[in-house]
Amino acid sequence: MADGIMNKDQLLSLTLRQLRQEASKLSVPLYSRRTKAVLVDLIIQYQEKSLRKINSRDPDLNLDNSSESNILNSNDEIKTNVVFLPRDPDWAYVFWQISDSDREKAQSLGANKLCLRLFDASGSDGSNLNQGTLREIAVDSYSTEWYLPIPLADRDYKVELGYKYGFNWMSLAFSSISHVPGSHPSEQILDKFVPFNLDSTSEPILDHSNPLTSEQNGMHERLYQAATNIPFRRKVGSEEFMENVKSTKLNDNLTDSGSGKWSSGLNDSGSGIVKNRSFWLVADAELIVYGATEPSAKLTIGGEDVPLAADGTFRIQVPFRDGTQKYDIKAIDVSGKQIKSISMKFDRITPLDDTNEKDNAETEWF
Repeated sequence: MADGIMNKDQLLSLTLRQLRQEASKLSVPLYSRRTKAVLVDLIIQYQEKSLRKINSRDPDLNLDNSSESNILNSNDEIKTNVVFLPRDPDWAYVFWQISDSDREKAQSLGANKLCLRLFDASGSDGSNLNQGTLREIAVDSYSTEWYLPIPLADRDYKVELGYKYGFNWMSLAFSSISHVPGSHPSEQILDKFVPFNLDSTSEPILDHSNPLTSEQNGMHERLYQAATNIPFRRKVGSEEFMENVKSTKLNDNLTDSGSGKWSSGLNDSGSGIVKNRSFWLVADAELIVYGATEPSAKLTIGGEDVPLAADGTFRIQVPFRDGTQKYDIKAIDVSGKQIKSISMKFDRITPLDDTNEKDNAETEWF
């Protein structure tokens, strides 16, 4: 057995940490994520590769074989690099590889403290980094991956890998700039529009095949009824013209004089057939209440439980008719000890309502 070369039985007798140390010396990629059995096989493969590299340097070997081996080893040589991957607003995953030449150079300088440096690169192209934002984290010299805490979300960051010895710094590699996502819900609201037909009935069409949709629509209606709590109110806007379907229509062939299409007094004398036209307009409004709290909290609006999304956001959409609507919103934490609340009051007034539906468009004479 050559010096430094261990067989499979010897490797199996080592602990996982000792195996990782041997893998680090041989530059085995991502060794800290391997199981013990896989790591033993990889170490054996890299030992054989290292032995071939040593033999290729022997001047007594055939020059052609030596040349071919050098080309192979040159292609297999690992280059030093570091990759920065944000996982969430608070943490980022970093992994790296270090070439044999860089490790040998660090050892010759007496550098054995491997570190990661985190820079805030927001508003920068990455070439001129602000040293005031530097955060240095010492990592295990035998590791190839690490989780970094992020100081501030919704910013751009860049990572530098290197060795620290004394007051000196040996830089190995820089990662590319990556953006860390924000820690708060987006202010953008994606409205879901439902197609409707003004010629159809006034009753909303619910998707009864989806129980969740039906339940939420019912909840919105209950919230609206609780917020208004008015037994009777004059209907305006689209409500009024939608309920006026049964209004009496005059015969289109009759005019005010009852003489058919010829009317005495409604048109100029001798002008011929009278032209009639019909015109219509519909308009209404809806109210959207939205917000966010802790995903584990209990949220109620007007005493009605409102489900939260996975990120703690909520959103309700109810009719916004004339009168006063009041929504009491309350959030209670999972322990039941902390309570936050807000009351919203909305007033709507329609000073003019000269609308009508298409079917109730009255004939006007011109």
